[in-house]
Amino acid sequence: MAAPELEQLIGLLSKLPALGPRSARRAVLSLLKQKESKFAPLVASMQTVLERVQPCPVCGNMDTSTPCSVCSDLKRDSSIVCVVQDVADLWALERAGVFKGVYHVLGGVLSALDGVGPDELKIQELIERITTKNVKEIILALPASVEGQTTVHYLSDKLKDFDVNISTLSRGVPVGGELDYLDDGTLQLAFKARRNV
Repeated sequence: MAAPELEQLIGLLSKLPALGPRSARRAVLSLLKQKESKFAPLVASMQTVLERVQPCPVCGNMDTSTPCSVCSDLKRDSSIVCVVQDVADLWALERAGVFKGVYHVLGGVLSALDGVGPDELKIQELIERITTKNVKEIILALPASVEGQTTVHYLSDKLKDFDVNISTLSRGVPVGGELDYLDDGTLQLAFKARRNV
């Protein structure tokens, strides 16, 4: 039986995505074995993040500067706004290096089952950006789930009267993907999005 303090730490870690009680227990034991080289720097880094990182008031990205480094980068095209579900999606697009515009983090997708309606998302902030900034294109980079597509349709309808081009990401066969391993929905989208060679 571990000390109550250790059980509390294990319990907190086990609530994180991809970590269950066993993984959290192994992580804590590993950190305790390497207090100086891993545990102390981790605690210091977490304290710094807790104190300094905040959501960007413009796009919703998490950063230490206000506005964030993406929004304040003058080399980026601020007339193209990529709408994403959450910060993880923004970071994924940045990692890939495929987009040189700016972002708008919705904070989720519409979901009647989860009680997430338009008022729970940053849709009004998106509309304000369109009306006050020189936005020419909105890219809806939302999940290919039912909730994601519902959100795409809702936003498309909500933004149709604005003078902006609205587009979505292409869907289909991933690079290196084998047809036999793909789900039916992905194959249907791939056929619909086919293009001439």
